Amino acid sequence: MLAKQEPQESPVTLVRRALRQGLELREQFCNEQAQAIADAAARVTTALAAGGKVLLCGNGGSAADCQHIAAELTGRFTGRTRPALAAVALTTDTSALTAIANDFGFDEVFARQVEALARPGDVLLAISTSGRSANVIRAAQQARLRGLTVLALTSGDGGPLATLADLTIATPSADTARIQELHITVGHILCDLVERALCS
Repeated sequence: MLAKQEPQESPVTLVRRALRQGLELREQFCNEQAQAIADAAARVTTALAAGGKVLLCGNGGSAADCQHIAAELTGRFTGRTRPALAAVALTTDTSALTAIANDFGFDEVFARQVEALARPGDVLLAISTSGRSANVIRAAQQARLRGLTVLALTSGDGGPLATLADLTIATPSADTARIQELHITVGHILCDLVERALCS
């Protein structure tokens, strides 16, 4: 006898569920993390105002967020006229990434770039949905050795990454899609606050 199949939910039902989950999560996130986001923006602003830069690292969707945030800072986030702000996504140089992975292992692809590019007073924005990405953790370790402020964008308890961070912004969810949706929202808010502080 064939197993009885459960009736499939309609696409509209699935859409509504995803959007409602996102709304509920945003409300909780707002209540829990608004101060941490404001504090992170202040640290980025301080570093940039002093002539420092922001380095960003992450994997997969988080790598895309790194590129997105760096582009908003070096270009502009809103229509404000302002100088370019120094930000480098460590996820974009394929020659560096593949050479380092080949010669030193994938865990070192970001740490090696931090060693080369970072200066005391810079900021590392380390993005990991789990807080357990080995190459992001290694980058945070290297950043601390070199006198950087480490900001972690993660979820839950933050994992090992949170123990290395000066400040952690953690999404209260285990759903990767919902986590990443909030991570890029945080990125946009950071860019807006930094622009307002430096360009008003």
